[in-house]
Amino acid sequence: MVKCVAIDDEPLALEIIEKFCRRLGGIELACFVDPVEGLAAIHATHPQIVFLDIEMENMSGLAVASKLPADTCFIFTTAYLNYALEGYNLDAVDYLHKPFAFSRFQMAFAKAMRRMGSTALQTPAQSIVVKQEYNNVSIPLDDILYIEAMEGYSKIHRATGGCTVSRVILKNLCSMLPAAEFVRIHRSYVVPRSKVKSFNKQEVCLYSGAVLPVGRQYAADMVEILGSRQ
Repeated sequence: MVKCVAIDDEPLALEIIEKFCRRLGGIELACFVDPVEGLAAIHATHPQIVFLDIEMENMSGLAVASKLPADTCFIFTTAYLNYALEGYNLDAVDYLHKPFAFSRFQMAFAKAMRRMGSTALQTPAQSIVVKQEYNNVSIPLDDILYIEAMEGYSKIHRATGGCTVSRVILKNLCSMLPAAEFVRIHRSYVVPRSKVKSFNKQEVCLYSGAVLPVGRQYAADMVEILGSRQ
């Protein structure tokens, strides 16, 4: 996982960065609308990459950049072109002019990875470990057919048969999964991309024969993500 922080006083801008990071996969992202809180979190957690707006209340992105740990890569994300020179003088990896497309975001991220001496994201985990009753259960990612949310639980349907039921709620379970391989299609369902046979905005059909509903708020992202499969 590549640990990242995004600081922007516009929640919509943070949502876009969060969405793009999910598309890339292998990224752990923390978002902050308050630059002071964001800077404190950076010093506490030491992320590898920081996405920074420039014109913000309380503290500008330029001021935040000047206070970052020396080994932190940072990328400016701003609607204003007049800060470009100052940004590069602070040794920014890149300067993304809003609104920017996913392809441009991907390019900036790749530049940051190269600066860190890595050309690819770290290899994602091949399994997850969840607690079932009093036992820790290791589940290979390729054994997951789909995951279903229940009242305070998650039910992991497995390709090898049966289910694993854990007290980990679906939102927290999603954070354990590689975003590039799993997609949330409904408030109650997450599916592996590799198990999807066909889909539309109403339902997803799996190779196992299971047919799952698609939630209205998830439909657009799901179609975009599953439609991008090679």
